[in-house]
Amino acid sequence: MVRILQPEYELDGAELVRLEAARLLCCDAVTVQADRLGAARALADDLAVCVVLKGSGSVIAAAGALPRINPTGNARLATAGTGDVLAGWLGGLWAQHGDNRSAQDVAGAAVWLHGQAAESAPGRGPLLASDLIAAIGDAADALVGAG
Repeated sequence: MVRILQPEYELDGAELVRLEAARLLCCDAVTVQADRLGAARALADDLAVCVVLKGSGSVIAAAGALPRINPTGNARLATAGTGDVLAGWLGGLWAQHGDNRSAQDVAGAAVWLHGQAAESAPGRGPLLASDLIAAIGDAADALVGAG
């Protein structure tokens, strides 16, 4: 199983609420952000899953394995819908390759392509989810063509 977590606060009316990683670890987002590797590893080990902890240098951790830090991506991914695009891309890759690849490998590939797409997408401002989808396809095509 792969779970995408975002260790940030969201405004819910006038209340700040912690998101999934902090909730699952019974702490606050500041604690998660202070040790992102440790938080991702704890979640992966405690839940026996592969965890993607989104953010600058997204962490991909799986139970019993060394966590990976993704080098691709930029601040343009901090817009509505981009996490949904990642979840969809990851699900598609898992459906295609889950029988012969580990969850951490599939999640790492999805996160890398997601970040690469943000880096290569046209424009400079916020990245629309629809533009990210097109850019991920282009990044995947370029990767397959380079191999």
